[in-house]
Amino acid sequence: MKELNMPANRIESGNIGAAELRDFYEKMPYPTPLTSLDEHRQLYGNPDRSRALFHLMWPTERFRGDMEILVAGCGTSQAAKYALREPNARITAIDVSEASLIHTQALQEKYQLDNLALHQLSIFDIQKLGQTFDHVVCTGVLHHLADPELGLRSLRNVLKPAGAMQIMVYAKYGRTGIYMFQEYCRLLGVVPSNKELITLGEVLGELPEDHPLAPLLNHGLDFRHPNALADVFLHPLDNAYTVPQVYDWLDTCGMTLCRWFEQAPYLPQCGVLARTPHTARLSELPERSQHAAAELFRGSMTRHNFIAYRSDRTAESQPISFTGEQWLNYVPIRLPWTICVRDNIPIGKAAVLLNRAHKHPDLVLPINEAQYKLLSAIDGEKTLDEIVKNSARDKIAAKEFSQQLWRYDQIVFDAS
Repeated sequence: MKELNMPANRIESGNIGAAELRDFYEKMPYPTPLTSLDEHRQLYGNPDRSRALFHLMWPTERFRGDMEILVAGCGTSQAAKYALREPNARITAIDVSEASLIHTQALQEKYQLDNLALHQLSIFDIQKLGQTFDHVVCTGVLHHLADPELGLRSLRNVLKPAGAMQIMVYAKYGRTGIYMFQEYCRLLGVVPSNKELITLGEVLGELPEDHPLAPLLNHGLDFRHPNALADVFLHPLDNAYTVPQVYDWLDTCGMTLCRWFEQAPYLPQCGVLARTPHTARLSELPERSQHAAAELFRGSMTRHNFIAYRSDRTAESQPISFTGEQWLNYVPIRLPWTICVRDNIPIGKAAVLLNRAHKHPDLVLPINEAQYKLLSAIDGEKTLDEIVKNSARDKIAAKEFSQQLWRYDQIVFDAS
């Protein structure tokens, strides 16, 4: 094992629950380990993917690939995927689980990922590396810590002043059924053994159709692997957040929200919320309250995935604006995981736009012929001013449509 910096029997001072957390993942590595990244290599061969992700995090900076990236709590394969996707970046990956790191190291060796360094290390002790990072990735980890606030502060301390952090934590309301079934497992004393997990899978197959967990079983969660069942229902530490709690948590830790990774579900201007009698009233609320109301309205969000900056960052936390004329200088970039559908579309429409990352079916965007022509002109190189060369009326329509595309997570902007 490369850079094995934390002995397996060591509990870091102040890290209550670290031994239990480490032991859980030693027995149940998660996500389900991969032996091949061939599909990911083909996917990441598209250079537009890296550029689009870069400008999602840094809209006003020029694209560059030579970054220092930290994957904190890398699990079994996440860091290897980053190293594959960002060949010019230097990837540092940490995890408390030696078993998870061994799986990552196997992928590292198989795909000759020389830009990846692995460390068995707690998030609480990240400063021991003596490094700072342009980009910190911590998805599905902080909500499993005994002290998530200390964990976030620790990561902030190694984030460069102009850096960006991608965080994913559990969302409270959409996981109601999961927490009910976690309590069921505690009452029965279910433990994370293969036999128990096979039985647990059989029990879930008999769950009533109207149980709050049923929609997740049918559409959201992967229960085909015992380790996935254990991670969802038998994890020793599990915190979840509402939107206001996410904002308060960031404020307390000296961070500020840049944007939700997929922002459309949180915006009253998108989907079914834009068609309710409350749309105008929602739009008058402060932005934080709009996002909180959207979470309450939808009710089924199971996670919050977002980009955050240090609060002492000199640049604006959300620089994309459609006031004034600066929007004409933006270069729109279509997100590679979006789809433009031309078949079986509503009458009077030219296409329907989908973002495959969206979990809510109302977040499709039907567009007319004029909008389709504007969309087709987006090549990742031309500015909106170059795309819209005609009358002031066309500019007004283009401005409204460009903002709509951005809100619906169809495009990001290079505003550098």
